[in-house]
Amino acid sequence: MTLSMYQASVPVFIRMLNNLAGFLKKGEAHAKDKKFETDVLINGRLAPDMFPLSRQVQIASDVARRCVARLAGVEPPKYEDNEKTFAELYARIDKTIAYLQEFSPEQVDGTEDKPLTIEVRGKPLDFTGMTLLLFFTFPNLYFHITTAYNILRHNGVDIGKEDFLGKPPSSA
Repeated sequence: MTLSMYQASVPVFIRMLNNLAGFLKKGEAHAKDKKFETDVLINGRLAPDMFPLSRQVQIASDVARRCVARLAGVEPPKYEDNEKTFAELYARIDKTIAYLQEFSPEQVDGTEDKPLTIEVRGKPLDFTGMTLLLFFTFPNLYFHITTAYNILRHNGVDIGKEDFLGKPPSSA
C-alpha cells in the first residue's frame, strides 16, 4: 500500500494537535489543583530566549494549517496570535483541526513534487511538497509540541510519553 501525502499529513497533524490539547488540559487542571494562576504555565518557558507555552501552541497550529493549505494550493487563513488563556488555546487548536478536516485526499495527494516557496524570517525557502512536509513541517510541529510538553512537565504537570503519543489509531 502506498502512503499518500494526505495520509501522511492531515491525520497526523490532527492527532498531534489533539494530544497537545490533552496535555494542556492536564496542565490547566494541575494549576487549579495546586492553586496557582494558570498564567504561570501559559507564560512559562524553558529558557529566557525561548517562546512561552502560548506561542509554542500557536506555532504548532500555524505549521500544520499552512502546510496543508500550501499543498492544496489555497491561501491559509490568518489567525491572531493573541491567546492568553487555556480556553483560547483550546479554541485555536479546535479551529485548526476543523480547518484541516475541510481538506480531502484529492486536494493533497499527488503534491509530492509540487514546487513550493515559503518565506521564513524574510528569506525564501524552496521545497517540493514532500520536502516541505518531511523536512520543514514535521520537525517544526514536533519541536513546538515537544517544547509545550516540556514546559508543562518542567512545571510539575503529571504527563508522560502516553500523553505525547496519544492512543494508537485503530487499524480497522
